[in-house]
Amino acid sequence: MKHRLLYIIVLILVVNKLMGQPNCNAFLYMGDSLKYEACKTSEGIEGHYQFSSEFQKVLDDAISIDPSYDYAYKEKSVAYLKSGDFLTWKKLMDKAVELNPLENLGYRGWCRYQFFRDYIGAIEDIERLDDLINYDIGTSANGDYHLQIALAICYKALGEKSKAIEIIETQLSEEDYFIGKYDYLHLGVLYLESCEYEKALNAFAIQAKENDLAENHYYLALSYKALNNQREYISHLEKAKEMYNQGRVMYDPYTHPYDKVYLTDIENNLKTAYNNTYE
Repeated sequence: MKHRLLYIIVLILVVNKLMGQPNCNAFLYMGDSLKYEACKTSEGIEGHYQFSSEFQKVLDDAISIDPSYDYAYKEKSVAYLKSGDFLTWKKLMDKAVELNPLENLGYRGWCRYQFFRDYIGAIEDIERLDDLINYDIGTSANGDYHLQIALAICYKALGEKSKAIEIIETQLSEEDYFIGKYDYLHLGVLYLESCEYEKALNAFAIQAKENDLAENHYYLALSYKALNNQREYISHLEKAKEMYNQGRVMYDPYTHPYDKVYLTDIENNLKTAYNNTYE
């Protein structure tokens, strides 16, 4: 019973850490009064602007109570990441990972991919996390991606498309897996670039049912072009342009998502397609 209670307490702590501010009582129940005090102190950030000196001071106070309190380092780092001070961000995040790799590797790995396109570093962090645990490694900080999908994108960026396909296919086959916003889009593009056009069409069809986007129709168009189907090529380019103008596109407030398409891409292909059709 005692071991079961400890497991429940640890689980509560992990879940709360993944969602944001930890449950301070979990530290108390585990007999760590120092971290409990640091945690309670860090609750003082509520209501303070993330870039303010007050916000940072609260976290500095928490660290002075318990220098091993990783959450405070991670929270301090976010403002530096958003403001472009990447050196300070990395110093703080490296400290958080050093103190608690289990809770911080996924976040650092995602940031290394999202903000820096540090594909090798992101792969190292995500795979190290996967080696440390025997349960699901979780999602990106913004919730748009499962970390395995992010891992696959990193391998693709390094030229390992077959490995990327294998990772995504494996993740999608997991029981009770919740399909991400762009999973089948990325898989479809990988199939397209690997000249597996029928598989690409199937992936884009699933993406359309899950979360239809301008990008999805753009890549559908390219698939039909490769299959010498000019009619469908033009039709999906026109649909892509329509959806793009409606704002139904891949979006991230901080960076450009991988495989994102722009209006000029669509219009240039349309112009060429029209010219070839009416010559």
